[in-house]
Amino acid sequence: MKATTLAAALFLAAGAAHADDRTMAIYGDIGRAAHGQKGATDLAAVGVMLPWTTFEATRAGPWSSYLDVFASAWQAPRLDDGHGNYLQIGAMAMGRYRFDGGNSPWFAEGGVGVTLMNHVFRTPDRQFSTAFQFTEALGVGRSFGQRGEHEVSLRVQHFSNAGIKEPNPGETFLKLRYAYRF
Repeated sequence: MKATTLAAALFLAAGAAHADDRTMAIYGDIGRAAHGQKGATDLAAVGVMLPWTTFEATRAGPWSSYLDVFASAWQAPRLDDGHGNYLQIGAMAMGRYRFDGGNSPWFAEGGVGVTLMNHVFRTPDRQFSTAFQFTEALGVGRSFGQRGEHEVSLRVQHFSNAGIKEPNPGETFLKLRYAYRF
């Protein structure tokens, strides 16, 4: 059996107690936005998920919400040779839905937020016009561990200035996230 097949089987078979989305979590993301002939933009991020669901009916059900605060680093081809590095901070309001009435280890989530980069993002294929960006994310994931304290998710996240100023090509990343809940 191949190592990837074995890892997938172990991941799917791992027991998962009901995860408590009302606890704080820290996470790490890696991602890539492929584009053009000159390469891709890579992303690495760290962040914290701060729960904000406040009323009992919602906390006991399939829906929860959290504030996602993050810092990320992008590496992308420069207009000349080599790679450019960009730093970014951001915050997103996220909503999460747990399947099976809130009892499933599987979840789907989405949200919107704002970010600020240390300078305007420019590559041979993409040239932003502002350092301020809006962001949207959609993802699906699974909790595992005795208390559901670990989670892995696959996400799509888009960044653009929503037409505040042109050009506004945006950048869309496919990301893998690991989070640990306290």
